[in-house]
Amino acid sequence: MRNAAFKIATAAAMAAAAGLAGTAAAQSVRGVSKSEVVIGMHTDLSGPAASYGVTSSNAMRLKFDEINAQGGVFGRKIRLIVEDHQYQVPRAVQAGNKLINRDRIFLMAGALGTPMNNAVFADQLKAGVPNLAPLTAARSMSEPFHKLKFQTFSSYYDHTRAGIKYLAEKNGRKKLCTLYQDTDFGKEILEAAQDQAKAMNMALVETATNKPADTDFTAQITKLRGAGCDLVAMGAIVRDAILPYATARKMGWTDVDFTSQSASFDQIVASAPGGVTEGLYVGAGTVMPYRDTASPQVAAWWDAYKAKYGSDPNIGAVYGHNIADLIITALDRAGKDLTTEKFISGLESISGYRDVFGGPVIGFGPDKHQGTTDVLFFQIQKARFVQIAGPLKY
Repeated sequence: MRNAAFKIATAAAMAAAAGLAGTAAAQSVRGVSKSEVVIGMHTDLSGPAASYGVTSSNAMRLKFDEINAQGGVFGRKIRLIVEDHQYQVPRAVQAGNKLINRDRIFLMAGALGTPMNNAVFADQLKAGVPNLAPLTAARSMSEPFHKLKFQTFSSYYDHTRAGIKYLAEKNGRKKLCTLYQDTDFGKEILEAAQDQAKAMNMALVETATNKPADTDFTAQITKLRGAGCDLVAMGAIVRDAILPYATARKMGWTDVDFTSQSASFDQIVASAPGGVTEGLYVGAGTVMPYRDTASPQVAAWWDAYKAKYGSDPNIGAVYGHNIADLIITALDRAGKDLTTEKFISGLESISGYRDVFGGPVIGFGPDKHQGTTDVLFFQIQKARFVQIAGPLKY
C-alpha cells in the first residue's frame, strides 16, 4: 500500500512539475501569457505627424477589439500599448525603452518615423523584439536584412524609381531634376533619381534642396526651371509637396511633370485649397480609399471607424488596419504555443496576401522580409488620388 501510495504521489508531483514547467515556459516569452499578447507602438499622437499616428493606432485598436470580442487568437487577447513620441527622436528612444524594458512587449508594430525607428532599433533588436510594418517607407526598415525586421510595402526608393521610369516612357520625359529635403529621407530620393537616370541613360540635369521648415520655394523652382527640366522627382513630405508644386504652377511652369512618393500620399495633398496640386503624380505602396466608391467591405470598415472615433479614416488608418490584420494572420499561423521564433515563421509563411483595399500582393520568406517592391502610381485629379498605373517595377 505504501509503495502504491508512493508511486501515486510521485506521479502527481511529476505531473505538477511538468505543469509548472509548461507555465514557466509560457511566461518566459516576453509579452506573452496564457490570456494575452502585448504589442507596442511608438508614434506621434500630438506632434506634426499626429494625423498618421492617431489614426493608425485607432485603426489597430479597432481591429484588435473586433478579434478580442471573438475570444482573441488561441484564447489570447491582443493588448496594444501606444506611446507618444511627438515626432521627436529623444522621446522615441524614451518610449521605446519603456515598451521594451518595462512593458516587455512581444512585438513592435506600426512605429512611426524613419529616424525614430532607426534610433530605437539598437535596443529593440538586442532585446529580441521584432519590428513589423513601421510607418515609414525608408529602406533601412528592411535593409540590411535582419531576422527581426519586417516591412510590408514598397519603399520611397521604389516609388521614386518607378515613377521616373513610367513618366519617362509614357510622357517622353528626358531631362530629370530632383527637389528633396536636405535630410536622410531626402537623400534616399536623390539616390533613387541618380540610380534610375543611370539605368535609363537619362540626364540628371539639376538638383535643389530645402529644409523641412521652408515655406518659400521660389529659388528652388527658378533654379530647376532654368535648367530646362521636364521631370522633377520630389523628396517631399506633405507640405513640401504642396508648396513647390503650387509655386511652379503659379510661375506658369506647366510643361513639366512632378512626381513624389508615399510620404506625400495624404489626402491633405490631394485636396489642397484651390486645387493647387491638380495633376501631381505620386507613387505609393497601397490604395487610397474613398467612401463613395468603396467596396461593401471597405465601406463597413469606414463606417465602423467613424462610429467609434467620430471622424473619417485617412491613409494612416488604412496602414493601421493592414498592420493589425497581418499581426492576427501571423499569430494564427504561429499556433497556440506562441514564441518569437514561431511568430517569425508565421510571418515568413505568408504569401499571396492582399489587403481589403486592393493593395499589392504581399509575401515574406526566410530570406525576404520586405512584403513587396510593387508600386501603385497615382495622379491627383479633382482633389483625389486616381490610380493610373500599377503595380509598377523599375
